[in-house]
Formats: sequence, C-alpha cells, structure tokens
Amino acid sequence: MRFGLCCLFLNELVTFRTTTAKALSALDRDEQLGKLSGICRDNVRNLLLALETVQRLGINAFRIMSPLFPRMTHPVVGYRLEDLPDGASIQLLLEKVRQFALHNDIRLSFHPDQFVVLSSPHPAVVRNSVRELEYQAQLAEAIGADVINIHAGGVYSDKRVALQRLCEVFTDLPDSVKVRLTLENDDTSYTVRDLLPVCERLSIPLVYDVHHHRCNPDGLSVEEATRMASETWGGVGREPYCHISSPRGGWDGGNPRPHADYIDPADVPACWRGLEMTVDVEAKAKELAVVRLMEDLDKGAEL
Repeated sequence: MRFGLCCLFLNELVTFRTTTAKALSALDRDEQLGKLSGICRDNVRNLLLALETVQRLGINAFRIMSPLFPRMTHPVVGYRLEDLPDGASIQLLLEKVRQFALHNDIRLSFHPDQFVVLSSPHPAVVRNSVRELEYQAQLAEAIGADVINIHAGGVYSDKRVALQRLCEVFTDLPDSVKVRLTLENDDTSYTVRDLLPVCERLSIPLVYDVHHHRCNPDGLSVEEATRMASETWGGVGREPYCHISSPRGGWDGGNPRPHADYIDPADVPACWRGLEMTVDVEAKAKELAVVRLMEDLDKGAEL
C-alpha cells in the first residue's frame, strides 16, 4: 500500500494562500490579476515544497487542495492562467511539480468540494460543477494527476433518477475530465452497492471509503466491497484508490462520522494488507497521522 496525505500539513511549514471574491471585487482588473498571479505563483511553489516534504516523510500520494488557483472559475472575478502576469513562470513551476511527482512515484489527486454535484436537478449547479471540474482537469493535466474524485451528491428523493442525471451529464464532459473522474461512496446517501452499476456503465473507477461503508452499510462485506471496487480500477488499468479514517469517539462513542486525529490500525482492513493500492489517510493530525499509521503497520508486520 502507498499512503496519501490530504491537502494540508499540521507541523510542517507548508501553507497555501487564498483570497475571496469580495476582496478581489474591491480592486480593478489589473490589480485583481496581479494579486491572483502572486497567490497562484506562491501556491505552486508551495505545492512543490509539499511534494518534497511528503517524499522526505515516506508518503507516496498527495491530494491537492481544490482552490490551488483561488476563484479561477468565479463568474465575476474568474480568470485563465494566461491572463496572469506570471502565467509563463507558473506553467514552468507546474512542470517542475509534474517531473518531481513522476521521478519520485508520488500519486497526485484532486477531491472537489461538496458544491460539485453532477446529479443536481438544478442546471446552474451542474454548469458550475462542470466548470470546476474543467479547471481541476486543467491542473491535473499540467502536473500529472490521474484522479479527480467526487461524490454522487444528493438523493433528491429518488436515487435512481439522480444517478441517471449524473450519467447523462458525464456523457458530455470533456475527455480530460472523463479519464480522471472517480466516484466515492459516502456516509449518508450513496453506498458501494448503489455506485457500482454507475461505475460499470460509465467505465469509471470507484474510490472505496471503508469508513463511509462502515457508517452507511449496504450488505456487502468489507472484503467484497474492496474486491468489487478494485475491479473497477482493473478495468481501466490503474492502481485502486481507497480512503481510511477512524471515528473521533470510537465506534461505540455516538456519531461515528467525524474523523479522529489519528487512525486506529485496527480500522485498516486485514484484506488490504499486501495489496497494491493507494490509501488516502483522512485524519485531523494530517502528516503526523500518516506517518504514525505507517509505523504502526510496520510494527504489526514485524510481530
């Protein structure tokens, strides 16, 4: 297994900048682009630093924060990379990121925010979602990321109809999005069993979140869900991707959905041991949690 860090660090000195549409709206267009250019340049430099850091820590996957280029798809203050004064130098930095990830075998992914909903019955929501996915695909192409992972969205009183809408929207997505898009089971609405037919129909992989599956069971065992999700990745010739987390209050401590600071090694399915797969660690202690889990599993293997 290769383990992945999600977006941010707790102790390491790696940070990313952002801004708001309100702050940008107070500036004229040249000032907007100048400010955005500096933020995007700094963020790509820090993305390279992030990859250097995870490589040093022995972490082999990194989920990139969605607003690496903040407000890029905003209807009023949005922009293209070529609009920025530092656009050319930012492109060169993106290529450095791609080369570093390639040479160090660090798998890169994106996980768009919850407002990206392809199953929505509201056309404006779908348009905005597609625009965001196109932006993330542009970044993914530049740096060599192979996964843009989304949830199916809301049920809207009828799962079957909602998933049909998702399938119809998928058909019209650009190829740069289609080849990277994955679906993930969630902890309240869509289970592995719900999503597998969609993944098979669209020939897209399923990211299996074992914590979500435990919170929102569907009759499949963890072993069955792992095998069936892995088969969707085999169909496209890529390494399976999974998520792991532990409940903050334990499995008997009330609501199991909030994530703990660290991962209880007992929550890692035994059937995952020895598999070639990427596992994103979703824990509040960030890189500390990833490193501790790897150490805990190594100790367990030695016993």
